[in-house]
Amino acid sequence: MKRIITLFILVLINTLHGQELTLSQANHLASLPFKCLQQEYPNKLGQLILNETELKSPKELHPSFYGCFDWHSSVHGHWSLVFLLSTFENLSNKEEIIQKLETNLSKENIETEIAYLSKSHEKSFERTYGWSWVLKLQLELEQSEEGYAKALAENLKPLSNLIIERYMEFLPKLLYPIRVGTHSNTAFGLSNAWDYAVYSGNSEFQKVIKENALRLYKNDSNCPLNWEPSGTDFLSPCLEEIGLMQRILPGKEFLKWLKQFSPQILKKNFEWEVAKVSDRTDGHLVHLDGLNFSRAWNFYALSKKYPKKLGHLKSQADKHLKFSLPSVVDGNYEGEHWLASFALRAFEEKN
Repeated sequence: MKRIITLFILVLINTLHGQELTLSQANHLASLPFKCLQQEYPNKLGQLILNETELKSPKELHPSFYGCFDWHSSVHGHWSLVFLLSTFENLSNKEEIIQKLETNLSKENIETEIAYLSKSHEKSFERTYGWSWVLKLQLELEQSEEGYAKALAENLKPLSNLIIERYMEFLPKLLYPIRVGTHSNTAFGLSNAWDYAVYSGNSEFQKVIKENALRLYKNDSNCPLNWEPSGTDFLSPCLEEIGLMQRILPGKEFLKWLKQFSPQILKKNFEWEVAKVSDRTDGHLVHLDGLNFSRAWNFYALSKKYPKKLGHLKSQADKHLKFSLPSVVDGNYEGEHWLASFALRAFEEKN
């Protein structure tokens, strides 16, 4: 088994020189969420328990998103499979994947998820990381041309609508941004939300996101890249803020803002060392592989949108993606239950 994994890693590294996601890689990356999508344990619940009546199994509490260790990882595991089904017509186990998606994202199961999030003491549940991934999944289902996707998009839509309501209620109350490299990072939580707001033509939601993003971030300057990463980051606070602002600001205005916020990124010789992981069996330390992938997707986005000014960042994206991609196949559940999603997000932005 170790020999098979080693050979796969060698193939992965060799094909990465072209930085194209191959069918072979896609099949392997799909196998990770496919394996854990309906795996109930081990499980980390983010539940606030009022009394003994709320003590239930993960599957009872979250019949859609009980697998892959925790709720948000399950959500982006679903996104990964929908993305791969849309990208690769000949994906292995296609029918079995669709069957799992249809089971988990049934109308009845989504209604149970809505009931859970509608509890008055669970209004902050998965705010805003899990919320953001739900809207990413909603967008992927609505964009998909696969036959199964339309019904699942309709099933998921009431949950997405509830989350949009929660965003619009919460954002004006957030007086200060959350600038961490983990789940509650405000900028990351707004980027997927913005993408769905634009795609769905929800001008009111766009307005709320833009107004609050500008309030929170427009006057920022000199983001300390040398302070990153922190020990368990899977997001870059500086890059996620840049990723959000490049979405909501017009080109010239964004580049002016970027010059005050992170002038070093504009330099053609900009280099950023990849984040290294000392122990991939540690569920927190392995976050740093995710950081490399999330840096990659932000670098790809910037280099594509501003090739003359920021095209040099593509090499940084390639470097970060190449460094951590082999770790997705190392067999440790601590990383593999979620890292495939981050790797695929980097490939999505690259292509």
